[in-house]
Amino acid sequence: MRPHNKWLVALSVTFGTMMGTIDAAIVNVAMPHLRGAVGATVQEITWVSTSFVLATVLVMPLTAFMGRLFGQKRFYLFCLSLFLVGSVLCGMARSLTALVIFRVVQGLGAGALLPTEQAILRQTFPPEEQGVAMSFFGMAVMVGPALGPSLGGLILDSWPWPWIFYVNVPVGLLGLFMVHRFVHDPEDIAAYNRKMAASQRKNLDWAGIALVAVGLGSLQYVLEEGERFDWFASPRIAVLAFVSVFSLAAFAIRELTAPVPAVHLGLLRHRRFSAGATVNAVTYAMLFSVTFLLPVFMQELLGYSATQTGIYLMPRALVMFVTTAIVGRIYNRVSPRALIALGMGLFAVAAYQMGHYTLDTSHTGILAALILQGIGFGCVYVPASTLALSNIPREKLADAAGLNALLAQIFGSTGLALFAMLIGRFGASARAAVNAHVLEGRIDVRARLDHFSQLYEAHGRDAVSAHRAAGRAFSELISRQAMMLVFDKLFLLAGMCLVALLPLLLLLRKGPPLANVASSGQTSVVET
Repeated sequence: MRPHNKWLVALSVTFGTMMGTIDAAIVNVAMPHLRGAVGATVQEITWVSTSFVLATVLVMPLTAFMGRLFGQKRFYLFCLSLFLVGSVLCGMARSLTALVIFRVVQGLGAGALLPTEQAILRQTFPPEEQGVAMSFFGMAVMVGPALGPSLGGLILDSWPWPWIFYVNVPVGLLGLFMVHRFVHDPEDIAAYNRKMAASQRKNLDWAGIALVAVGLGSLQYVLEEGERFDWFASPRIAVLAFVSVFSLAAFAIRELTAPVPAVHLGLLRHRRFSAGATVNAVTYAMLFSVTFLLPVFMQELLGYSATQTGIYLMPRALVMFVTTAIVGRIYNRVSPRALIALGMGLFAVAAYQMGHYTLDTSHTGILAALILQGIGFGCVYVPASTLALSNIPREKLADAAGLNALLAQIFGSTGLALFAMLIGRFGASARAAVNAHVLEGRIDVRARLDHFSQLYEAHGRDAVSAHRAAGRAFSELISRQAMMLVFDKLFLLAGMCLVALLPLLLLLRKGPPLANVASSGQTSVVET
């Protein structure tokens, strides 16, 4: 039985992705409330986020494998149900241990939702509308950053904290009904999956599954917790880093030689897919990293409140949402490589503007760069995703979507870990550089200290305490200026990383899409 309407199919599978992205944003906002509710320290409560990410990463590369084994639609319904069960259990948790365990359950369900939706959309929309399909998917991904913080604040201000998880239930139940009613595995995909399922059962790749679980689990733990444990100064991080490298190397060898691999790493041999997935992953990583840096910069250096920060960041997500929709509509009329180059250029210009922020930068100056950045990301995401999957046969789309999502997640975590580490590394050198120019004998320094002293004396302090307070205030000003230099350097670095990807556009030629076999169900030869 074929689906009645492609838009109903798209809407049905979008509920899962939206819930996953919104839930992640809401939980990040709710961390202080969760810490008080379960009696955890600041370090311990990070496991509420880390455990979810670890579970999500473990499932992503195995999505296609499980879909073939149990059926693509059936596996999606199971994962969406598991996510809802995990949400209810998280709301019922009253200890940190229980909350972390139930977040793992949530993550195991969420890990398959995003790549499966991407595959279903690609299989449902005709070749000439693949850009529209990817824009629909991109808009679903961006709903979380746009609405999550505001929705989380509203829920926490109005209801007890468990409702940040319970809110998933009515939306998820509607998604389950719509997927059950409107989504059906295409006949050619179902036939291929039945054939491959028989081969998989005879040659279950237990070694590959074990190696990818250990390798990705260790790698994600290193990326999530490395900064807190001072990286390789910690024996735990050093050992897990070695385990991840060894396990992933063994996993790659296993999957490239296994008769029926659990993860089709051979797809990475296809130049267009590898180039498109890399562009997407690095762009996602830079966006993820800048999104991490901006709230810290705005709150700690500019003195904005958390609410103000959320309000000023929302326009970027809304601009990305609108740009993604527009790019999807014009994809077939404009060169995809030109769109990607334009997006990278806009992102770089925004990074240049952000790299010249000062302690006096207004919210208008911040907003201008964020809008450029949002337009840039929207211009990159849709064409890069569409081109990356355009030379993948229909029956391998789930494999490619899983790899694409996994690369984005790993690059995002790597970028975040790298930039968090560089804050400390750059901070020491920036403070030394500023101190070298701040000598107490300089006239301008003395004038500033005298100004601070006069201000404190005007508020009733004696000369001695006013002088000491002036010294502390001046030292704080130096520290803030040094950190300003650090953030400027990191914002510029994000733009440079994206510009460095421009040569990959040579591999993203828009050849005849092999998805043209979608209508006939035929199998095509993949371009290498």
